[in-house]
Amino acid sequence: MTGRSDPPRVALIGASGHGRWHRQVIAQLRTAGRLELVALVDVRPVEPLPDADGESSTRVFTDHQEMLRSVRPEVVVVCTPPHTHLPIALDVLASGADLLLEKPPVLSLAEHRRLAEARVASGRAVQVGFQALGSTALTTLLDAIAQGRLGTVTGIATVASWQRTDAYYARSPWAGRRFLDGRPVLDGALVNPLAHALMQCLAVASAVPSARNVGAAEPVAIELERYRTRPIEVDDTASLRVSLGSGLPVVAAVTLAGEEFIPGEVIVRGTAGRAVLEYPTDRLLLPGDPEPREISGRVGLLENLLDHRVDPDRVPLLVPLARTTGFTALVEAIHAAPEPTLLGGATVVGSGEPPERVWSIRGVNRVLLRAAEEGALLHELGVPWAVKPYRVALGEETGNG
Repeated sequence: MTGRSDPPRVALIGASGHGRWHRQVIAQLRTAGRLELVALVDVRPVEPLPDADGESSTRVFTDHQEMLRSVRPEVVVVCTPPHTHLPIALDVLASGADLLLEKPPVLSLAEHRRLAEARVASGRAVQVGFQALGSTALTTLLDAIAQGRLGTVTGIATVASWQRTDAYYARSPWAGRRFLDGRPVLDGALVNPLAHALMQCLAVASAVPSARNVGAAEPVAIELERYRTRPIEVDDTASLRVSLGSGLPVVAAVTLAGEEFIPGEVIVRGTAGRAVLEYPTDRLLLPGDPEPREISGRVGLLENLLDHRVDPDRVPLLVPLARTTGFTALVEAIHAAPEPTLLGGATVVGSGEPPERVWSIRGVNRVLLRAAEEGALLHELGVPWAVKPYRVALGEETGNG
């Protein structure tokens, strides 16, 4: 891969929706001379972006296989619905291209193993789109943990409170679904919009000194409560506790039916202090700091992949497929859990008119913040609408192979 002089030929599969963000990133790298955009693929009409330089002469396809045969790109970004990731990714690797695959990479460990085998067989690179892992603020937090500034880490948690409108759940046939055409989809809060929160926690757990032991940072069991405020098939609110091989607990308390906005916090508790990373904004509070401070700087995952292609020994991938195995194990367990409990009555309040209407759970921010701080599930806090959790040891048969 070393010694390349011409910029690599890049294609994007999934040019609408979140793909528009990837197009802006690609445009910036094209302007910098880092790549050549050779194709856009989408089953829907691809609308032009006024700020995406260099697309006017780019070929547009509706079929990714035709594009791979006709254009032969060297790097492909895949930003399609999660249940389509595996077959498209396999086609990309078989064509000889390196791959940037949006999160979640796949929806089961069996799919994860198949993709890993294809990566090895092809000899190509696979980067997974957890872009928050490129944050300098996260690196600063991991360094502080390794240096012992928090003492012995006793728990990790994340909390987020977002809102989603009626239009969000009408955006596509797979929105809010558990299955589509007989295939797993799982467009729930933990797996899709707030997946970064959960992945950040796993990344932090891997930096804890005890994680140096084999299997210490791997999830071994979960306890899960799932709720919904709409007639959807997945959760819009959840509390999850993961037990790692080291015994360290990781708690996630999140909602898409929130009150005041909480962007997303990763809370690390230790015997010598507490750290809080607001991962969407890169604001970090460490023990001894009077207030959170913004730590600027993110390495883009596509840029990192391009650098890795030039010098793989010197520039490792930030999010190689292997780094996401624990996340996929959690996705598989969440998919196997019972359907989320439907909340209603006085517990839920609506505001606005369709399609911009949102539903909020009364008092949800208070209980989510408390769950994250105490490392507790909602039913353990006496929340009146909470139910007993689904519990499973990971590695047991989940029925989602």
